[in-house]
Amino acid sequence: MLKASSEKITLEFKQPAGTSRGVLREKDSWIIRIWDEKSPQAVGKGEASIIKSLNPEWSDEYESFLKKTVSRINDYVEDLHQKLRDYPSIRFAVESALLDLKNNGNQLYFETTFTRGSRGIPINGLIWMGDKDFMLEQVREKLGQGFTCIKMKIGAIDFDEELRILDFIRSHHSKNEIELRVDANGAFHPDKALEKLKQLAKFDLHSIEQPIQQGQWNEMRQLCMNTPLPIALDEELIGITAINEKRNLLDKIQPQYIILKPSLVGGLRASDEWIELAEERKIGWWITSALESNVGLNVIAQYTATKNNPMPQGLGTGSLFSNNLPSALSIKGDHLFYHK
Repeated sequence: MLKASSEKITLEFKQPAGTSRGVLREKDSWIIRIWDEKSPQAVGKGEASIIKSLNPEWSDEYESFLKKTVSRINDYVEDLHQKLRDYPSIRFAVESALLDLKNNGNQLYFETTFTRGSRGIPINGLIWMGDKDFMLEQVREKLGQGFTCIKMKIGAIDFDEELRILDFIRSHHSKNEIELRVDANGAFHPDKALEKLKQLAKFDLHSIEQPIQQGQWNEMRQLCMNTPLPIALDEELIGITAINEKRNLLDKIQPQYIILKPSLVGGLRASDEWIELAEERKIGWWITSALESNVGLNVIAQYTATKNNPMPQGLGTGSLFSNNLPSALSIKGDHLFYHK
């Protein structure tokens, strides 16, 4: 018989994090612990991370359902992928905790050269939205730290200002020196998106994430067919849980890339499904964290390492938060490393 508990933590941002959906100053997570009552010294740990404006399962009833899941954990582990299908963040947390428990509860979820400390994961440097000076300051900081791939969030300030920032970067660094990605978080109107993509394409961008809001499959398909730069689906994947729905989305839209956020798409097995379907269709992919604490980030990083994807991934060390939990992760240059 398994036992479980949950603990709510509120992570506080060191400075407000701007997105096209607004500014984040704090966010909630729940740490789930699972153990076998016959050997309680081994405890598996996972994280249910919530971004209230993004997680489809969020409601006032979320925490009560999470507590119900924890109190009846044996009922859910029998078929957690089906029973928790509508709660991707909780499914990710329980899946992680069970995997950790299976490996004796040391937060060593996968044994790889990454967890042995002999290999790092290439990652991008993230530029948060803000005024022009703030964004340029971040650009200079990331370049100084040795990043060769930069991802810039766009869509919250004046578009011409964002173009000028991209022009500044490209005037100093060619595409052979710096890979540039942008993330619109669905900020563009479908009628104006293609024209904006044409303007952005002048800066030799690697890709743009989610140029229009999710759920507009016909409009997104047209964009992917006519775009002058590769499009990566991000929020579009959230809430798509059945395997047939995943196939239909990829076949309908035919994107150039998809981006996987395990805590938003339903965990590691769900991510495996997306990767398999994408590779069958010659669609590229990479993995990104989604403001988890260091507990969830550790799981995602270790999982990512098993995939041996050479592209820069969207991972960090949780340094955005002033009250994060201890971490075994660190960044050296543009690689993420694990230290036991």
